[in-house]
Amino acid sequence: MHEAEFIATLRTLPLHPGARGLSDDAAVIAIGGETLVVTHDMVAEGVHYLPGADPFDVAWKLVAVNLSDLAAKGAEPIGILIGASLTDGSARFLEGLRAILTEYDVPLLGGDTIRAAGPAGFGCTAIGRATTATVPARSGAQPGDTLYLAGEIGAARRGWLALTKGEQASEDDIAAYLRPRPLLAQGRTLAPRAHAMMDVSDGLLLDASRMAAASGVTIDIDAFADDQAMRWGDDYALLLAASPLDSALPPRAIGRVLPRQAHDVLVDGRPVAGPLGYQH
Repeated sequence: MHEAEFIATLRTLPLHPGARGLSDDAAVIAIGGETLVVTHDMVAEGVHYLPGADPFDVAWKLVAVNLSDLAAKGAEPIGILIGASLTDGSARFLEGLRAILTEYDVPLLGGDTIRAAGPAGFGCTAIGRATTATVPARSGAQPGDTLYLAGEIGAARRGWLALTKGEQASEDDIAAYLRPRPLLAQGRTLAPRAHAMMDVSDGLLLDASRMAAASGVTIDIDAFADDQAMRWGDDYALLLAASPLDSALPPRAIGRVLPRQAHDVLVDGRPVAGPLGYQH
């Protein structure tokens, strides 16, 4: 069963309104005077990290990808829960966990551990507090909006190519793949201005198409980056649709939101052939 089919079946189950139809980066739950933002992501060897990877990097990436989902909602982290397989590298995993939690001032709330005979598995649940009255969703993009990108597209791919193919890349590119940096501060700054916002994890073109489909619009992206870079995942940038922003703000304009057409996403006004990004 492919991911899309699995999620479509999940949507037939009883869903909390905060689940946003399972079409967003995180659940948004109002409790009393607070709004909680809750997300859960897993990482797997050979998909999110290379076989034989340093467990320090595995722990860092596990937490980072979840914090990136909170960033996409403009949330302030409250804490995380970890699910981890005990392995020979568990001590090194804990070093990486300590490093990223300290770096972003995020406390550990708890979690669970197992010892299994098969491949190691790691999961993380991140809980955040909304910092804006309206938490941006993927579904809010409006015709006439400008499409903006905070962060970089392509660095993680260059880092992966260096590690797997021996191609030239900078230390920053390699770090972008091994230890991504969630844009939490940028997310909190941009959330009040965003009509729609999400993180870019599976490829810019694919994630833009998801925003377009959720919003009932078409997104036209300027060809500002290499075609493969726009289809490759692991960037953890922030993609947002908003009314024109002050040019002094850091996100760069990369396209526009159009009324609904035959395709979810265009590049330079033309439909895109082939897979748009990474799908499980």
